[in-house]
Amino acid sequence: MSAADEDAAIFNTVAEQVVEMGNRAAEDHEDADLWDIASGILAGAVQFWLYARQPCGDSSCESCSEVSTAEQRMRKLRDELHEFAESSEYYHTPNDANVGTA
Repeated sequence: MSAADEDAAIFNTVAEQVVEMGNRAAEDHEDADLWDIASGILAGAVQFWLYARQPCGDSSCESCSEVSTAEQRMRKLRDELHEFAESSEYYHTPNDANVGTA
């Protein structure tokens, strides 16, 4: 397996595990608000993402150049969030306020 294939497999496995964790939390806490569960998952994911994207401290490091400031990290986080949201099967729903009716 190539490094790219291994990275994709890890990405997919972690994403699936997070969805499963949310589903388990919803099943285990039937009275919980799904929005609270989702926000908790997102908060934890953002914390880990920011931790993992810290620059290494070498000002000439090319790998860290796009995340060398807090503003750059936030821009990168927003870009990834936007990409993941738009690729989600749940991005558009039949109940969206801007869905046309014919």
